[in-house]
Amino acid sequence: MDGEGDSTPIITARSLGKMYGPHMALEDVNLEIPPGAVGVLGPNGAGKSTLFKCLLGLITTTSGEGTVLGYDIRTEGDKIRSRIGYMPEYDALDPDLSAIDQVRYAGELVGMNPAHATRRAHEVLQYVGLKEQRYRKIETYSTGMKQAAKLACALVHDPDVLICDEPTNGLDQKAREFMLQTLRRTVSDGNRSVLMSSHVMDDVQEVCERIVMIHKGRIVVQRRIEDLARQIEREIEISVWGGASRMQQELETRGFKVRRLGRVLRVDRVDEGTTKEVLEAAVSANVQVRQMREYEPDLEDIFLLIMERLGAEVRGTSDLMTTAHTGGDRDE
Repeated sequence: MDGEGDSTPIITARSLGKMYGPHMALEDVNLEIPPGAVGVLGPNGAGKSTLFKCLLGLITTTSGEGTVLGYDIRTEGDKIRSRIGYMPEYDALDPDLSAIDQVRYAGELVGMNPAHATRRAHEVLQYVGLKEQRYRKIETYSTGMKQAAKLACALVHDPDVLICDEPTNGLDQKAREFMLQTLRRTVSDGNRSVLMSSHVMDDVQEVCERIVMIHKGRIVVQRRIEDLARQIEREIEISVWGGASRMQQELETRGFKVRRLGRVLRVDRVDEGTTKEVLEAAVSANVQVRQMREYEPDLEDIFLLIMERLGAEVRGTSDLMTTAHTGGDRDE
């Protein structure tokens, strides 16, 4: 626990475990999530979906206990689900329905009467930018409009917590920016909490203040993003011309650990003398340094570094994509 703030947690878990036969999907999970926006990260197969299903009371835990909004996940799943909005990654819309009918129906499924559900459907479709298209059939919608319609379905009953799985998947830049803006507004203006699972680290960083990272069924990180960034060693980023491989070899000969991205190399900033030593290495390697600057780590750097420290074989953040798995709940 990071112990920050005094807000009552919206989600808690104590020694939570889930077995699928001999397979341990969740092991000794301890969580304390405060209100706000939280990114839920982890490689494919880490246990993210199993954790969500346990917290929603959709599957029975093997051990431990937990609460969502003060309700017991073991006995009060129906109450929890009535106050949670879920925007799935998969296509959950009926192509033959208009958006207004789809969203109204989603409201009725969680117990709203038809008149109230209809009023709310008009409101949330305007909120997600579909006011002018609300009577069109969903089969005529673009990917961005379908994502917005799914968000409207998740918001129709005015939930306290919104769970979004890959909310910007398949969106162009304009639609992506609008989706992220809407999620931020849901937190800031609507005073709601968002749990967001995404493989696009820039999106998580734009919306979320903190992250929960899960690996092999265990929680390995739950911290504010800015606190994690402060703990990462600062790096010097060098853009070179005429021999990046020679420059890398020279730096490694001098004891630097080099991270290379094409013609761009990064080394840990050891002290004030690091810059001078890098320039000396460039002279020795007979390469031209085009640019050199102190590099501020972003969330993708943090994720990959943590996975590397855990010994995980993660090629990149594309490995977070939940669509890549084929083995059902126990694989995700």
